[in-house]
Amino acid sequence: MRSGGAKRTRLWRLATARVAKASRAATRPLRLAVGGLLAATPERLLIAPQDIRTCDPTAATDIYAGVFIFSGQILEAGGRSPFDLVPPSDEWARTLHGFGWLRHLRAADSMLARSNARALVDDWIRAADRIPDVAWRPEVAARRLLSWLSQSPLILEGCDREFYGRFLKALSRLVRFVRITYPDLPDGLPRLQGAMALVAAGASIAGQERLLRTAVRLLDQELARQVLPDGGHVSRNPGVVIELLVDLLPIRQALSSRGVAPSATVMGAVDRMMPMLRFFRLGEGSFVRFNGMSATPRSLLGTVLTYDDSLGQPALNASHSGYQRLEAIDAAVVMDAGPPPPGSVSGTAHAGCLSFEFGTRRNLVVVNCGAAPPGRTEWYRAARETAAHSTATVENTSSARIVAGQGSDVWPGAALLDGPTQVPVHREDGPDLSLVAASHDGYADRHGLVHERTLALTASGERLDGVDRFLLTGGGPRPGADRFVLRFHLHPTAKASRSTGGEAVLIVFPDGEAWRFGAASGEIGLEESVFLAAPQGPRRTAQITVTGRARATPEVAWSFERQSTGRAPARRSTPEEPGFL
Repeated sequence: MRSGGAKRTRLWRLATARVAKASRAATRPLRLAVGGLLAATPERLLIAPQDIRTCDPTAATDIYAGVFIFSGQILEAGGRSPFDLVPPSDEWARTLHGFGWLRHLRAADSMLARSNARALVDDWIRAADRIPDVAWRPEVAARRLLSWLSQSPLILEGCDREFYGRFLKALSRLVRFVRITYPDLPDGLPRLQGAMALVAAGASIAGQERLLRTAVRLLDQELARQVLPDGGHVSRNPGVVIELLVDLLPIRQALSSRGVAPSATVMGAVDRMMPMLRFFRLGEGSFVRFNGMSATPRSLLGTVLTYDDSLGQPALNASHSGYQRLEAIDAAVVMDAGPPPPGSVSGTAHAGCLSFEFGTRRNLVVVNCGAAPPGRTEWYRAARETAAHSTATVENTSSARIVAGQGSDVWPGAALLDGPTQVPVHREDGPDLSLVAASHDGYADRHGLVHERTLALTASGERLDGVDRFLLTGGGPRPGADRFVLRFHLHPTAKASRSTGGEAVLIVFPDGEAWRFGAASGEIGLEESVFLAAPQGPRRTAQITVTGRARATPEVAWSFERQSTGRAPARRSTPEEPGFL
């Protein structure tokens, strides 16, 4: 086993090699990222960027007792430092060494919590020589830098002179490490978080004007590249918009506090992303579950929305992000109408092209299964397959392929390949209904079929009509290899039953809302499914299926129609319950 010094040397050599390679390639932004390192321990901190993530003061009690609950897994330290113990999983270790959990101690707002936070940070600093490699991954180090800066008032209040010096020295080394390893950060959100961490350091530490100028340029470069013109993120993961804003909004405020005007790039990115929070939100308050989005952090979403002073309605056509929205008086539909994202940012992408989610002000009707929750690796691959989405599968295959390791193992962050390349979209918005038609070629090469889907939502929201077509291409599928399944995953609160004769499915919710599903062709079925995006973990649910053969049944028309049950709609218990925004 390598010693701590040897591990550190290896990491620094790797970082230096990457920097040299970037310089040889004459990539100016990367040269700027590693130039002008902190030469000495800073004298003081000037400000602390705010951490607006939600906090749980009861978690402070667990941490004080040596119980660390991260990513759905528990480790009891039993009086030992958590940094000396074997972590239960890689994700748990990343969270531990990222120090985002310090905010829970801050929420406790007690002398005991402050002392505990300081002791744990000091444990980490003193154990630096034996800290595992996971703590020195560039993305983990960047998160630790943001956490230490934002929680510095908690850590430093009431500390002695010796600890203050140790902390600033460790902070200086951490800033230096993040700057050197910045080019090694994974593309996408981690790269943005690294740039924001450096901006936070430049704004917070006295005498770091040069660092601040350099970091702001890096942040502008990444925001311009990753935040699309419609406000979505290049990864196509709706949850990234929340994660990005929850760090970017405090960074914007920190710059203003230092008398530095946020750049037009920063302001423009915030202004574009805010409406997308409303675009991706269905009427009952949750985010749609596409491309890595799972359970909605509603309290965090609510916090971010308080920074939105525009209150404008979002655009319905987010063509740059690859999504379409149909909205009516009492219903909304969001459809995935784009190809997979670029491979470097496809680590959370799903093979769900042309899938959709449909809900009303009161209930979710049709959903996708959502991403696998932390710690539930048994669901990881299945959650990304096409069958976990409310769209069509052909011959039980997915419209895109997930990169696998040895055998069929798929690791977190595995890229999505060989997906649709052409996804043309057409939409019409009229006084009586809104319509979106799109197609994808994800099955063209392997099965000789192009899947085309049309969705039409009436202005009243009382009916959603759909048509799925399978167009033969390149001679079409070989005989007997053209079986398709249309899947409509239902939310767990829905109770579904087949009508007499099996020609329809009745969907009823606890508050009395009811919908009828019917299809003009194909064989209707009702099967088991799972909803992975519930806050409390996976839940059993049902899915409606329509099966057929593409050559014999190239077109299936179907509909969801609201039913009158004679029951009055359930009234909201509090005015804070979410509705349309």
